[in-house]
Amino acid sequence: MAGLVKLSQFALKISNKNSLGLVIRSASHWNKDWKPSPFPQTQAEREAAAKKYGIPVEQYQPYPDDGTGNGDYPKLADISTERRDPNYPYDYPEMRRNFGDVMHVDTDLYSEDRHNNTPQRYSITFMLYCFLGLMTLSATIFVFLEDYKMFRPIMPKQYPGKGKVHYTFSPAD
Repeated sequence: MAGLVKLSQFALKISNKNSLGLVIRSASHWNKDWKPSPFPQTQAEREAAAKKYGIPVEQYQPYPDDGTGNGDYPKLADISTERRDPNYPYDYPEMRRNFGDVMHVDTDLYSEDRHNNTPQRYSITFMLYCFLGLMTLSATIFVFLEDYKMFRPIMPKQYPGKGKVHYTFSPAD
């Protein structure tokens, strides 16, 4: 206990404020600092929001004011992480993004281990027809070859019984 008292007295000596300031983590932003501003109504508000997010005013398009709470956040294209160039020298290559890039509202949906909205090589109907054709072929082979059972060729088991000689100790002639 005496050590704790000495530590608090030392903290008071080296700090200009109270000793609690040394213990509490100094966070630089609050959650309210990251909250989007209200939906821009005027052209000046649109320009300020575009500057805030680092987007040219011509390309800035906010989400519609439909009550979802997105405010002035820019409406970005729905591009998943896997669609981005894997050979580009990103600041964060594991997430394929650079420092200061505006993140999508649904970033958790479009991360690399989630939804991938890249165009498929084949159409859904072609993939469905291939699947159904393969399953039909497998079922047809099963039905026609079901009567021809495959097994390992083995002799019947030899059990001892009265009157049956299965082995002898006499030498072979």
